[in-house]
Amino acid sequence: MTTPPDFGTDEPWTWPEARWRPIVEKVRAGRSLKPAAWPDGARCAVALSFDSDHETLTLRAGEASPGRLSQGEYGARAGVPRILRLLDRHAVPATFFVPAVTAMLYPDEQRAVVGGGHEIGIHSWIHERNAELPPKDERDLQMRAADKLEEIVGSRPVGIRTPSWDFSAHTLAITREMGLSYDSSLMADDDPYELLEDGEPTGVVELPVEWIRDDYPYWAMDRFGGLRPTRRRRACSRSSGESSTAPTPRAGCSCSRCTRTSSATGPASRFWMNSSVTSVRTPGCGSRRTPTSHATVGPRTRRERRFLAPFASGPWEGTLDATRFPNRCA
Repeated sequence: MTTPPDFGTDEPWTWPEARWRPIVEKVRAGRSLKPAAWPDGARCAVALSFDSDHETLTLRAGEASPGRLSQGEYGARAGVPRILRLLDRHAVPATFFVPAVTAMLYPDEQRAVVGGGHEIGIHSWIHERNAELPPKDERDLQMRAADKLEEIVGSRPVGIRTPSWDFSAHTLAITREMGLSYDSSLMADDDPYELLEDGEPTGVVELPVEWIRDDYPYWAMDRFGGLRPTRRRRACSRSSGESSTAPTPRAGCSCSRCTRTSSATGPASRFWMNSSVTSVRTPGCGSRRTPTSHATVGPRTRRERRFLAPFASGPWEGTLDATRFPNRCA
């Protein structure tokens, strides 16, 4: 009889229940906090939130590229001011989750957010990855971040969104120690719920998130990696006899001839390649659309023009920052 190989005790498939169950039970979803009915007979409630990461995504990686840093600077120079104007125009309150380093770089921005009637929440010190930190360092950074935000805006945050939604085994204990009311980093439900720690109710409210409802996976760009903005495929509108070297890309077409790289056909091809709108189908809702970041938005269907209109700086033209603009139900 052949002896099975010894995989050791650290391989997950060798773990006894006594090892894996406490890992699963450490932080869990408790009772639902969805009300029996929303005020004034509303069918649902919508929370608008923005993560003002700005330059911290570059800094947390130890990078010093002016090109990468400029992408973050765009959020402060163009994105947040535009978002604040839009929120003010429609009298809609929102929450901005802000790393402490962002607040130190742009203190007036945070004061403008609070002055506009919006909330500031904790979002790390420098967008560090919590799961990679010793518990002592995570605790120190989270508490220092709260202190810095309070120093800058004059009020102490009551909620947190962990950076990159990276929630460690120690995050909830730190959050409870700080007396925070809510977290917005986990994904166990569609509706708010109470967090449990080791099976016990904590009183901390979870406002759940999901990557498919965040703009970053669709519109992020890494020049030296495989990360590219998402674009929708459409049939080419060119006639079969038209030259493939025609200088003007067709609006709404995403074939290889109409979306060649700018090194081949000039900036016009980037205009159309980047000016797409992604549709994400989510349960219980219509098509959720997220407009592209840092791209000029050209005309599409009437439905898309209506959606993009608030972001336009001219007749159906404009730019939009990627500072976590929320999805909108069509």
